[in-house]
Amino acid sequence: MNNMNTEKSVLILGAGLMQRPAILAAKELGFKVYLIDANPKALCVNLADEFKPIDLKDRQAIADYAVELKKNNGLKAVFTAGTDFSASVSYASKACGLKSHEFEAAVNASNKYVMRQRFKECNVPSPDFIQIPQDKISEILTPDYISKINFPVVVKPVDNMGARGCRMIRSQEELTAAVEDAVNCSRTKTAIFEEYMEGPEFSIDALVYDGTMTITGFADRHIYFPPYFIETGHTMPVAASEDVKKVLIKTFAQGVAALGLSCGAAKADIKFTKNGPMIGEIAGRLSGGYMSGWTYPYASGLNLTKEALKIAAGIVPDELEKNRIRLDIDSPFELYDVPCNSVCAERAWISIPGVLKKIHGLDAVSKMECIRDVFPRNKEGDTVTFPRNNVEKCGNVLSFDRDYEKAVKAAHNAIANIVLELEYDNDATTAFLEGRRSDTEKNFADNAFDFDSETLEKILCEVDKHSSQIPENISIREFVPEILGPYLDRCDFNHRSMAQTLQMFDELKSAEKSVESKKFWTYLIRGGIQGALYAQN
Repeated sequence: MNNMNTEKSVLILGAGLMQRPAILAAKELGFKVYLIDANPKALCVNLADEFKPIDLKDRQAIADYAVELKKNNGLKAVFTAGTDFSASVSYASKACGLKSHEFEAAVNASNKYVMRQRFKECNVPSPDFIQIPQDKISEILTPDYISKINFPVVVKPVDNMGARGCRMIRSQEELTAAVEDAVNCSRTKTAIFEEYMEGPEFSIDALVYDGTMTITGFADRHIYFPPYFIETGHTMPVAASEDVKKVLIKTFAQGVAALGLSCGAAKADIKFTKNGPMIGEIAGRLSGGYMSGWTYPYASGLNLTKEALKIAAGIVPDELEKNRIRLDIDSPFELYDVPCNSVCAERAWISIPGVLKKIHGLDAVSKMECIRDVFPRNKEGDTVTFPRNNVEKCGNVLSFDRDYEKAVKAAHNAIANIVLELEYDNDATTAFLEGRRSDTEKNFADNAFDFDSETLEKILCEVDKHSSQIPENISIREFVPEILGPYLDRCDFNHRSMAQTLQMFDELKSAEKSVESKKFWTYLIRGGIQGALYAQN
């Protein structure tokens, strides 16, 4: 009797939403899915054939579990997407003799200081930098050193993702608090300074194997709200010219080679500056933020996660090879691309600080033309804040169409129709709407409609003269101050025009309440529809 174990399985690191495409792809390929995460209540735990709570930082525990699965359960691949633990994947894979990037290469792509060193050694364009360990902060931030800093500069933790602890430092007053925050957001309590790069930013995904590198996603990143770097969305395909795309891809390939990534996924955040391409960072994994698992498959028709999983399992990525085209670009790799023939736009909706009282519009948005997905991150009763990193946004929508403008417009329209009403009498909400900001965050998100400082001051001074009450049961649009007349088509941070905001207020307001005019217009300007509704209190 043959007792040989014929099970085929994969081990996936992470059990959050970003891992769902990998879990589903593994099952489509006939694999049993073993899932690990430190959080036993993570969103996708129930999709696993078997779940085990293991901290993704614990490389040895992961490797020991993988070896056990290889011995008893036919483990064919260790995989992750949208997490910062590609080094854990490589460590466990090598312990099992499975396909992956080399462990040293994965470490190169996980620690931003080591990454910068490799780029410098290999002449790959990237910003100048200096390392800041926690125990060296006082030594580095001396008056003499500070006097030599050419502001603005950027500080970030060496080993975190989602823009946690990452920000621009514009002046000496912002320096110490920003550095301490970056260090505290680092698992190794280490940050780096780097020069600020001015220019449009892009995300690029690729699959690397057998000396080839195939571009599997190229998107415009939409970054706002200095001094932080908040990605309010991305759009695919990229709108840049072919010449710009080629030079960005070439630089990406040079960076991948410099890090030693050779078998698996790679993703880059890269800018096109006045001096040409500059790499922000390269990771040895598929991108998060819905790009690899959703927007690229929609735009290209290729299940990228499935093809990446095939490579990890030692299977020929046949769909990738069938659809790719050769690129005529000088590169350390044989370069290919799987282009996008349709358009997918991802956009995030955000909130001012407070506690969610009611969420309006989600059901209607999910039924709108061109909308493929709506992913709320918060529910009523949750505490929310204006984002200082990319995990503090309140939700995302994905739109799809053959036409670029139509897809983008659909995403913006969807975001504009989601209203997050906040609970009243909240100190954080009131402080935000009154414009109170710390010295280390001067002008940060100081108004919803992105007025420059001079225009904002003029508007607020004029609004300050309005001391009357706006009566109940009368449309707010009859009381618009003259100074706001030219700006009714201007949109806020959720793509909602001022005119649309006023219409929504009339629909959602408490009909029996009058509103103090000065307070209403000030709060609307600073907080959009959320501020307007809060002003009723």
